[in-house]
Amino acid sequence: MAPPRIAFLHTGAVNIAPFGELAAELLPGATVINFLDDKIVGDLGDVQLAPSVPERIEGLVRAAAAAGADVVMFTCSSISEQAAPVAEAVGIDVLRVDEAMADAAVTAGRRIRVLATLPTTCRPTLALIAERAALVGAEPVLTSEVIEGAFAAVAGGDRATHDRLVAAAIERGASDADVVVLAQASMASAAEAVSVDVPVLTSPRLGVERLALRLAD
Repeated sequence: MAPPRIAFLHTGAVNIAPFGELAAELLPGATVINFLDDKIVGDLGDVQLAPSVPERIEGLVRAAAAAGADVVMFTCSSISEQAAPVAEAVGIDVLRVDEAMADAAVTAGRRIRVLATLPTTCRPTLALIAERAALVGAEPVLTSEVIEGAFAAVAGGDRATHDRLVAAAIERGASDADVVVLAQASMASAAEAVSVDVPVLTSPRLGVERLALRLAD
């Protein structure tokens, strides 16, 4: 049996290396193909350009299928809602990186605090958690915060400031929550810099672990 070919669809170059490292650890021997459109997140907030995003995403998934990918994973929570319609249109498995994280959040506690650095990520993450909760009959209490200045910092190459702002938000959120969810994969490094009394969930490892399980089926 040939080694699997995995396509990661990114909306930020910052995620390419971390997901490559996780794939090497959790899916040894797999071939990784990266697809990047680093304007998608910004364009989602533009009234004129937002309608172009689904077509662009489908184009990238079709390119992944043409390249022989067995499965595609969206590494960006802002576009996770596009996974199901694109998978149906192209005829390939498309996984959401944050689905496993949402499932873990629902089982971790009722009070779920969602942190994001972009409003375009916060809304779909809240919707995904509510969707996954409904599947198991849970009724979580969801709260959220969009962390001002964090995205601008990491986009400008200032990872230290990004992580400091996110860590402070984790500490604030943990005081009144059973679990803290970091909505974006790019926020994962900040979780390492803080210690709180509740779980802090990030999507990259959980997402790639679920991808490995899917390929093992």
